[in-house]
Amino acid sequence: MNLEVFALLLSGICAHSQVAPGRPLRWTVIANPQAGGFTIRSRWKKCRCILESCAGEAKRLPLRADSGPSLTAGEPGGEGPLEVCGLVPTMGPGHAGRITGALVDEIRAGHDSGQNGIPFHLIIAAGGDGTSREILSELFFAPPAVRSNCAVLRLPMGTGNDGADAAELDKALEFLISPTRIEWTGALRLNTAAGKGPFLAFNILSIGLDAFVTHMTNKMKGRLPGDSYKLWVDLASLFYDRVYRVGPMDLRIFDGSERTPESIREELLLLAVGESGHRTYGSQKKILPDGRNVCLVRQMSVCRKIALKDLFTTGAHAEKPEVRLFNAVRVEFRGGAPILAQMDGETALLRPEDFPAAIELTEKVIPVLKLQPPG
Repeated sequence: MNLEVFALLLSGICAHSQVAPGRPLRWTVIANPQAGGFTIRSRWKKCRCILESCAGEAKRLPLRADSGPSLTAGEPGGEGPLEVCGLVPTMGPGHAGRITGALVDEIRAGHDSGQNGIPFHLIIAAGGDGTSREILSELFFAPPAVRSNCAVLRLPMGTGNDGADAAELDKALEFLISPTRIEWTGALRLNTAAGKGPFLAFNILSIGLDAFVTHMTNKMKGRLPGDSYKLWVDLASLFYDRVYRVGPMDLRIFDGSERTPESIREELLLLAVGESGHRTYGSQKKILPDGRNVCLVRQMSVCRKIALKDLFTTGAHAEKPEVRLFNAVRVEFRGGAPILAQMDGETALLRPEDFPAAIELTEKVIPVLKLQPPG
């Protein structure tokens, strides 16, 4: 029932949207029905109020006579409430990517037809970071002609919304009812010597302690009550070194200039690389609190870990001697022990044979919405 109400309200907003004026608009809502915004009663109540308010504002705008759900979302011949509204619910891991793959085929077919009035496709991710990552990964490999005829809007409907276009739903919905432009964003790519991967992330790609926290949170999801991410942050501060040996790692830092790459040898507790600065993870933990896109944290005592762990919520860790922030377009690393990597909430184990490995910024190929500046 919550999903049907969500679909009905959002389709009404899309029908009056100011996205891509002058072109036929097609929307596809890819929603995870298990996301916290739908299943947590208090959150859904708040989301519904925000949607109803935005739908009221949208009705003051002209109706887009040329708008409607995509064929992929509408399932030709379908008459269910979700199909009519252009929402496709995901059925498990990987499904959001498959839906996006079908939509890519639809967009490509419309472009190749050569007909006038090629539709502009708005892809709305309604879930958490996992849903967004699957959608963006599929688009990353889509043909340029497809990406030039679509844009993505990521709504914060999950338990983890660090990759959303706004932390709060009301701010995200403004992208639908306010004048917008298209901007292009890139990804982070992890390559390994053994050919494992490549792995993509669109918010933060990291190795070390925080990847361990993510791994254990995913493993125990649904089994532990409350905020299991915070619980594993606390536990990792005590036990991470006993599970994964923290030894010296050799890093080479490329800042995009013609200067010789900087070499660093550190006992590394974690390394986090963002697609840009001002990035969060772990439900708004400010790991990259300013314009710098790399955070390196050196190994420290258990007592020091416990003392510093809460500072990452506010970004106050940036001034501590164990922490270094800087800008880089590529970070190469190698070590002698296994270490976990995490890509927007998904993890992979890197072994010594995977080194040297590299985290690098990719070209900017993902179209996203940005609000037009006033005036």
